[in-house]
Amino acid sequence: MDSLKQKEQACTRPFCFFCTMKEPDFFKRRAGISACFKELPLGEDQGNVLVLSSLWQIAMTHPDDPEFPSLGIFECMAKLIFKGINNKCWLQTDQNIYIPYYAAHVIGSYTMNKAEFAEKAVASGVIPPLLDLLRGKMSWVEQRVAARALGHLASYERTSEAVAQYEEEVVRSAMKVASTCLHVVYVSFVGVKDKRKRQKYHCDLLTRGVGGLEMEICKAEEWASQLQCWSLNILNCFACKEKSLNLICKQDFLKQLCGMWGGLANRSSPAGVGLIRILCYSKYGRKQISESREVIESLCNISRSSDDWQYMGIDCLLLLLKDPDTRYKVIDIAALFLVDLVELRSLGDRSNLGETITKALLLANYKQGKLNKNRKIEKNLEELWNLKVERRKRERGLCQEKIEKRMVLVDVIKQEANHMFCLGEIEEAIVKYSEALELCPLGLRKERMVLYSNRAQCQLLMRDSDAAIRDSTRALCLSTPVNSHSKSLWRRSQAYDMKGLAKESLMDCLAFINGCIKSESSRRVKIPHYAARMISKQMEATWLFATARSTMATRQDFQVMKQVQESEGKGNLCESGDDKQDYRDEIMRVMMEKKGLSTILEEPLIVKEESRRKMERTRRL
Repeated sequence: MDSLKQKEQACTRPFCFFCTMKEPDFFKRRAGISACFKELPLGEDQGNVLVLSSLWQIAMTHPDDPEFPSLGIFECMAKLIFKGINNKCWLQTDQNIYIPYYAAHVIGSYTMNKAEFAEKAVASGVIPPLLDLLRGKMSWVEQRVAARALGHLASYERTSEAVAQYEEEVVRSAMKVASTCLHVVYVSFVGVKDKRKRQKYHCDLLTRGVGGLEMEICKAEEWASQLQCWSLNILNCFACKEKSLNLICKQDFLKQLCGMWGGLANRSSPAGVGLIRILCYSKYGRKQISESREVIESLCNISRSSDDWQYMGIDCLLLLLKDPDTRYKVIDIAALFLVDLVELRSLGDRSNLGETITKALLLANYKQGKLNKNRKIEKNLEELWNLKVERRKRERGLCQEKIEKRMVLVDVIKQEANHMFCLGEIEEAIVKYSEALELCPLGLRKERMVLYSNRAQCQLLMRDSDAAIRDSTRALCLSTPVNSHSKSLWRRSQAYDMKGLAKESLMDCLAFINGCIKSESSRRVKIPHYAARMISKQMEATWLFATARSTMATRQDFQVMKQVQESEGKGNLCESGDDKQDYRDEIMRVMMEKKGLSTILEEPLIVKEESRRKMERTRRL
């Protein structure tokens, strides 16, 4: 104990933060902390990173505590970021490389909940250094916390104008980060297999010294997703005020937004579809979105999925259909999808959603008049009119006795359909299920759900993925709660897989497994092996870095081809057919070796070489 006291008394630093925090006198403590914040950016003490780490922990655990914001912490953090960006020698000394990250994180934590703290931060000049980090003056790790902090400042009414002074630069930087960050993170970190070649401070910040390579990759995926979503949050703040729409609504960027979904690592953020919905509230945004078929189709797929953001996709399509300037551009695509959702009762906090969709479709078609010459659309809207108007009128007068008679007949037809299905007469079964659906009263939602789901299974066996998705979606709309019928979820997951829509297939499969877990009464829950295989397949396809990995692999293959071309000195100098074939074989061999498939290729090449030699001998003879 005596030795510890001596060590505490031995601290001779004039502005020691840790000693100041132990000061019992309230006023002396505050004065000391204020002096520490002023001295911290000026000093060269190698212990500064410990101070920043402590401030980071305090800001994370007590973000609403007004003490440090009132004593100049924001000005201190801004100066430290500037110092890290402009003084490379200082940055690379000791552990100073960590300081800009901690400084930006502290700013973001204190401005997360309190508008008054955000005002103090802006007055302290934090925006320029944060913008420098967002531009990429350091690395993606610092970009992440800068995007978070700038998003908080842009979200408050009191401080949004201060951020808007740098509007064009902030918006362009946020768009660039959102578009490229996954590729940057993969190339500079995740795709670097040799751990020694990764930046050590990135590894330390990601895992805090806990876990190995797998943990680093897992955290890098989470942080990359957050970087993308926080960059989109900055754009959301400008789009809400209808600012910089001419930049945000560029067609290339709108298409990229369709692929930004946060991944499984960040399912709490609506990501790209969230920004698209905000854009749909403005006239200019709707006009630009309606001109992109790819964006409309993406919204349609979201509207027929078990994604948490299904309602956002529906909202966007309804806004586009209600606008007289955009409805004629989108109805040919949207009607084919929305017509499957007309029996939705509620979704989240939206009640009578099916009725809203029905009115929007019929009104859009009526106001469009004779402009719609698409026979498929006309047929779907005729079915919608018959379902929601004509059949309702006919069934209002049905007494209970007639309803019961119908139910007996429907059950008989259903049993016939099931029998035909068992016999492998799939087309006949589809006809019978359709007949049963025509007779089944609209009020018997559970019975109609089963009929739609069974017909969806038939459509799957007929390899008609579109029809299977339509029927399983209609079954899920009739289920209580919505999207809870396990068999329909699994069938739609398979249909989406057939169409190559990996994300939608994954969401349905996860919902299916969730339903299996809830329905299991025993403690040991068994996940069906076929569902586990589907999840494994779709997680691989929808991995956050899947596109970046594919791009990087393509570039590596090109580099290999170029190296072979240069080393062999053949290229365009190949004259004979045999030489060209040998050259192609050599390229293929090197590429396959790169992918670990050299043994597969080795034997055919040997056989080909032997046959070529035999041909040469024959010619000589």
